[in-house]
Amino acid sequence: MKLAIHKRTVLGSAVAMALLGMSAQASAATNAELEARIAQLEAALQSLLDEKQDTQAATPSAPQAPASPAPVAAEEPPRESHNYSFRGYVKLDAAFSQYSSGDLAPSSAGTQFYIPSTIPVGDDSAGEGIDLNTQARESRLIFTSDHALASGDKLTSYIELDFFLSGDGNERVSNSYNPRMRHAYFKYNNWLFGQTWSTFQDVGALPENLDFVGPSESTAFQRQPMIRYTNGAFEFALENPETTLTPFGGGARILTDDGGMPDFAARYTHTLDNGYVKVAGLVRNLNYDIDGVDDSEIAYGISVSGKHFIGDNDIRWMATTGAGLGRYLGLNTSNGGVLDANGNIEAIDQFGVFGSYRHLWDSKWRSNFTLGYLSIDNDIALTGTGVTKSVYSVHANLLYSPIPKLTVGGELTYAEREIESGADGDLTRLLFSAKYAF
Repeated sequence: MKLAIHKRTVLGSAVAMALLGMSAQASAATNAELEARIAQLEAALQSLLDEKQDTQAATPSAPQAPASPAPVAAEEPPRESHNYSFRGYVKLDAAFSQYSSGDLAPSSAGTQFYIPSTIPVGDDSAGEGIDLNTQARESRLIFTSDHALASGDKLTSYIELDFFLSGDGNERVSNSYNPRMRHAYFKYNNWLFGQTWSTFQDVGALPENLDFVGPSESTAFQRQPMIRYTNGAFEFALENPETTLTPFGGGARILTDDGGMPDFAARYTHTLDNGYVKVAGLVRNLNYDIDGVDDSEIAYGISVSGKHFIGDNDIRWMATTGAGLGRYLGLNTSNGGVLDANGNIEAIDQFGVFGSYRHLWDSKWRSNFTLGYLSIDNDIALTGTGVTKSVYSVHANLLYSPIPKLTVGGELTYAEREIESGADGDLTRLLFSAKYAF
């Protein structure tokens, strides 16, 4: 292409020069002379072009680089993600409590929430006790982290605090209470390390009650340190051991803090179209080694629970039984075992059951109706007659959420406790609450 353009340029220049010369000498030259001159110019032009071509042919051309292959996209390394969150809620409770057999001491934990073993029992000679207690102790703080690692592993952490059962506050001036650790654990893939709900417990089945646990006499309820492994619907855990015993003939609870074996708990979750059913089992050692007396006893339990949706409403329930459950059921209403005259341990049998119905009146109003019952099979020849024989409770509430995460409402609770002597006592509590979750 460049040669053709050059040829045309040279030829055009030569013709132009010839025409100019011809114009200047047109009058003097003959036609024959003009033709001869044009022929000479064409011959000279052709000679120049031939020389140009020979020069280009003699010059070696630069070798053409081979086509580069298309670049292969480098495989992007896995990306890590790290997320941190802070949440919780603020809750105010105002509880009017009436006891049939005398009031609770102001320092009693039973003034903070319903604890079955704190209900006073006896005749009416002590008179009815009426108590108003207001608090914001249930307010809660939660810190979490969630990490997806470049290796493909998953790591999460969880810390939760509230202000219940703190002995460092007073109602005289500041109502200041220390935070307490509820949960502190991390998960690495299928493994959990730290403190959280016992594997023997089903938190999802707990009713939506204003008074903290709700039917606490019949609920498997425990938080403690553990190592847990989860594989699909199965969970297996080694959890912190602790034995509570009733001394021979009755008396103050014995905390042995003995034993070299952890409690073993396992749980299976069966998913249904409208909810789920969980089955949990517990095996542990009751241990006693004080003043040269040493004994141990195998204890066990089983708990079955579930939650079932009926349209927008739901039913929640739990049934728990076993020998030596002790602190795992009813907030330790009964001890795990009792000592005989020789210092040997005899496990105490228990059975607890509750059911709760949650009804949504509309998008903002809802109610919960709950029944709970606990039965304890004591050997009164060993325990005496001052231990709890049975407890039951009834709960009903009405809750209103004008906006999401804000709930106000009222709840009425009636509970009755009977001991082996036949003496009993009851609690009637009207509780008003306001709660904002963030």
